[in-house]
Amino acid sequence: MHAQIMYFMNIEKDFLIPFTGLKNGKHSFDFKVDDSFFENYNYGDFNHINAEINVLLDKKINLFELHFTSKGFANVPCDVTNQDFDLPIDSEIDLVVKFGDVFDNDHDEILVIPYTSHHIDIAQYIYEMIALAIPQKRVHPGVKDGTLDSEALDYLGYVHEEEKDEDDDFGGLFDDEDDEIFGLIDDLENDEEEETEEENTNKDIDPRWAELKKLLTDK
Repeated sequence: MHAQIMYFMNIEKDFLIPFTGLKNGKHSFDFKVDDSFFENYNYGDFNHINAEINVLLDKKINLFELHFTSKGFANVPCDVTNQDFDLPIDSEIDLVVKFGDVFDNDHDEILVIPYTSHHIDIAQYIYEMIALAIPQKRVHPGVKDGTLDSEALDYLGYVHEEEKDEDDDFGGLFDDEDDEIFGLIDDLENDEEEETEEENTNKDIDPRWAELKKLLTDK
């Protein structure tokens, strides 16, 4: 247990930004994360991960503004085919660091550190930024564009959108007025199905049919 705590502390030391002696203005810091970083958080929702982190720190008189960006990939299994693939990671977050009497990280975008502090620990924010960048549903890009040859897709009867019947694309042939007519037809047909036998014997013409006929004639 003691060795695990020491390992965690050593990892965190790699993600400290010292600010003593920094001049006011912007300063850039680069970091790298891999599987070992996430082992400290017992987070393994991927096979492997590699990402580069850039933190742009803007030092002002009484506070710091930090802009985090991450770029890399996480190797994950596809939820549809169970085939591993590299999921791109591209995310960013902002953080404001202020001074106060006691440490306070209860707010997502504001960190309060004691006046006696000499550095900013950014490990937790890097972890959260990347963890949130990995979606809960992971789909191989080959499933989306139809290039993946998978027995799982064949078993599921998956058909790529481009291979679907062209009849599915007829919606673009009609305008708003046509949609109004079709909607009116649907309403009338649904109402007729719900009418009782006594109402069906009524020979009077539904005024809505007259409205429909007028619309069709005007077309």
